[in-house]
Amino acid sequence: MTDRGGPQRIPTPEASRLGGPPPWPIPAARPVSVADVAATLDAYEPVEIVRGPPTERPPRPGRRSAVLIALYDGPDGATTILTRRPQHMRKHAGEIAFPGGAIDDDDASPWAAALREADEEVAMPRHLPRPLGQLDRFITGASFSLVTPFVAALDDVPELVAAPAEVDRILHVPLAELMEPGVYREELWTRDDREHSIHFFDLVGETVWGATALMLHRLLELVAVPDSTP
Repeated sequence: MTDRGGPQRIPTPEASRLGGPPPWPIPAARPVSVADVAATLDAYEPVEIVRGPPTERPPRPGRRSAVLIALYDGPDGATTILTRRPQHMRKHAGEIAFPGGAIDDDDASPWAAALREADEEVAMPRHLPRPLGQLDRFITGASFSLVTPFVAALDDVPELVAAPAEVDRILHVPLAELMEPGVYREELWTRDDREHSIHFFDLVGETVWGATALMLHRLLELVAVPDSTP
């Protein structure tokens, strides 16, 4: 049996407990395709919400960020691209993330920022991703960043190269793997007398949690759970 879970440092509070099962069926009825994702997002209107690790909305807007959830059809259906941040980074060292980052003043739009960040981090050519839609925008709990997640399609498996200063591993993860038994778990963290739902995905050798797991959970909820869209 292959060991799942990784060395990511997770600040689990003492007041925590396991949550409920995933909302999607296990095992999945069939692999999710990029066309499935496109059809779902075409009918979905994203909203702005406060989610992520325990926090309150900051009194002033934090920085704005954009991430790219790029998908291509592989042998196991729609497959997404994740990165692992190097251990030397000041924030979020060793964590699993989507390509993305802060929106610069020179970026023409949040979408342009997501493409630029993917180019800088993993050398993804900016003309390759085709926009399919957005997931809900949300405030992160760690940096108070307003994050816009863009979902995009790739026609084939891209040839990527990690920028050592920002990425030390590139992962290609089928959505079907995320829905396998034992991969997903929810933990309920109590802080400031409030209970918060925190999502986790245990991959082979890595654990995805925090904002990235939140986005993956929402994507799977939308495409794999009947009647999950408003």
